[in-house]
Amino acid sequence: METTADDRPVDVGAPFLFIASMDVAPEKEALFNEVYDEEHVRYLSAVPGVLSVARYESARLVMSIGGRLQETELNRPKYHALFALSGPEVLVSEGWSTAIEAGRWPDQVRPFTFNRQHQLCRRHGL
Repeated sequence: METTADDRPVDVGAPFLFIASMDVAPEKEALFNEVYDEEHVRYLSAVPGVLSVARYESARLVMSIGGRLQETELNRPKYHALFALSGPEVLVSEGWSTAIEAGRWPDQVRPFTFNRQHQLCRRHGL
């Protein structure tokens, strides 16, 4: 599943890519997706320095390695949001701090998330 504020795919050529991954309690999954898609992405997309946002779900991974098909089973979260950023300072900006606490996310959704993982990647060669 992919969602962006303006229907563009995430900018994988951006200088930085922030990945927020998590699971959610099954009884809150519908609310999680509703709030993420309708509120959270919109608020975070408006932060200066956030170039684009896209959401994904984990999928079965089978690939050829060493001439054999191998299935990779990892204990990874189900949901992933990819944020193309102009720089890492975006994540500590006043705009980000305000947006991350806006709407129903902090009180109605965040308490029901778990297995949270965050990763910041810098485009190679920068």
